[in-house]
Amino acid sequence: MRASKSQIVVKWGPEEARSLNGAKTRVRILRVAAELFHKQGVRLTTPAEIIKAAGTGKGQFYHYFKNKNFLVHEVLQCFLAAVAAGTAPVSYDISSWQDVKRFFLSHIDFQRKFGMTRSCPIGTVANEVSEEDELVRKDINLIVEMMESKLAAFFAKEKARGLLIKGVSPEVAADFCIATIQGAMLLGKTNRSSRPAEAAVKEALLHLQNYVQATRGNLKAKGTLAIL
Repeated sequence: MRASKSQIVVKWGPEEARSLNGAKTRVRILRVAAELFHKQGVRLTTPAEIIKAAGTGKGQFYHYFKNKNFLVHEVLQCFLAAVAAGTAPVSYDISSWQDVKRFFLSHIDFQRKFGMTRSCPIGTVANEVSEEDELVRKDINLIVEMMESKLAAFFAKEKARGLLIKGVSPEVAADFCIATIQGAMLLGKTNRSSRPAEAAVKEALLHLQNYVQATRGNLKAKGTLAIL
């Protein structure tokens, strides 16, 4: 009796099996490191702690990551790829004013999952960047630029349609959104409460309402930005 195609099982050779297991180990280390960096910061997280939490060995750790700084770089590169692909914890793909509102509120919802004890994962790493951390600084800058470009693209589209007032710069509006939510999350973390973060977001949405051109066809956008 012939086996159907659905019954075919791929048998890995020794080299392929080692390669697959190695890839899984590397991903596990990256995930554990990202979680610890977000929870307690980069400086307080040691390689030994990551190795223990990942259930791997020291040799494996240093096989994939020559030092902790390189690991931080790799974690940030993963986050950059997630933002680009739309798979990050918060979506930066903006195509409507409802998405703009969701952009702000979803950051606070994400923070609530940790009892308001954490801030933005990228902001947490960025707060520890020193003059010597040039590679990490560049990584963070790339991530922020990616976030800003997605927001700015939406504002530019709205402006081209005549739905934003003339003096609005799409790039500046995007910078405003990023800066506001980062500050809002910091307030939420330090106060261990979502109230100050929600208040900052409410003010940001009211400010963005002033960007919207007051035309009959654009009243819906102003209503979307309102906090009910």
